[in-house]
Amino acid sequence: MAGITGADQMNPDKYDPSSETQADIRPGNGPLELDCAGAWVLRGISQLAPKLERLVRSGSGELTLDASAVSAMDTSGAWLLHRTMRTLELNGRSVQLRGLRPEFAALLRLIAARSVAAQAQTMPNLLHRIGRQAWASLDNAFGMLAFLGENALTLLRTVARPRRIRWRAIAYSLQTTGFEALPITGLLSFLMGIVIAYQGAEQLRQFGANIYVADLVGLSMVRELSPMLTAIIVAGRSGSAYAAQIGTMKVTEEIDALRTIGVAPLDLLVLPKILALVVALPLLTVYTDVMGVLGGMIMARAQLDVSFGAFLERLDEAITLNSYLVGVGKAPVFAVIIALVGCYQGFQVGGSADSVGRQTTLSVVQSVFLVIVTDALFSILFSWLDI
Repeated sequence: MAGITGADQMNPDKYDPSSETQADIRPGNGPLELDCAGAWVLRGISQLAPKLERLVRSGSGELTLDASAVSAMDTSGAWLLHRTMRTLELNGRSVQLRGLRPEFAALLRLIAARSVAAQAQTMPNLLHRIGRQAWASLDNAFGMLAFLGENALTLLRTVARPRRIRWRAIAYSLQTTGFEALPITGLLSFLMGIVIAYQGAEQLRQFGANIYVADLVGLSMVRELSPMLTAIIVAGRSGSAYAAQIGTMKVTEEIDALRTIGVAPLDLLVLPKILALVVALPLLTVYTDVMGVLGGMIMARAQLDVSFGAFLERLDEAITLNSYLVGVGKAPVFAVIIALVGCYQGFQVGGSADSVGRQTTLSVVQSVFLVIVTDALFSILFSWLDI
């Protein structure tokens, strides 16, 4: 046989595959004793399956396995022996193993340890899952704060050296996040104004207060709905695009290439997006204010016979400068949240396309959640300040 010298053939201690006997398990000396014999290796254990199934189903009480006659054992044989002992124990039978060679016993312990680790990994209990999720959320929050701090330092360095500002990247982001978002934000805001006026018309008509539909539509759109609706649309449209773009660049190692040539990723990929969105979102909010009021005005004319002139006259009395500034003032805060969350989740992408989709979805969910929470905090603050 190739690879075996004459000296090896004359040495009786050398391993000889032909000397292996077929793996077997048979009754031992006592009624509750079984003898394991032969070579428990991959090619010799296939015929053991029926015997082991009968062994598992039959009998009760403590069982002793004598493995002193096992001549060879590999990972497959050790796994089969471990599985058999584990199944017997789960069925309420106590199993004792004796006579196994030390090297085979070490392999069996390794298989048992890996099996326990796999079970712990795949079947965590409820408390473990809650703790792991809480720790992941806490780690994500600290990571977000660190990312915010890094961008704040980058902004300060950029303000100190205005030549570092990348105007072309800012202009491109203004076009994609601002100008190209006009149709969808305007349409949804217009329809929202129609819905609010239609729902309020039935109630106002009962009390002869038709003209107050201007107060209902104007205040709800300008103060609350327009900023939040615009932010949610931009989070789903632009925030997800930020995460997908940066995540794809990370998967293709373009981020590493930028660092290699001396370009800071935050300067090129994050800061222009934040600055562009801080400018674009308040302008979009003003635009959605107009479209929402226009939709409400048309519905008020159709349902309540309120003329456009009367509607606008009442709207001028209903909406104060404070109410208007409250709505517009929320937009830059929402813009920072959306841009930071989208870019941060993009940098959290791993090395696969599946990770890109997962982090993109997470960026939208977190952005919308934080926008709504922030809006609720603003409402509490303005109520406390009586604004």
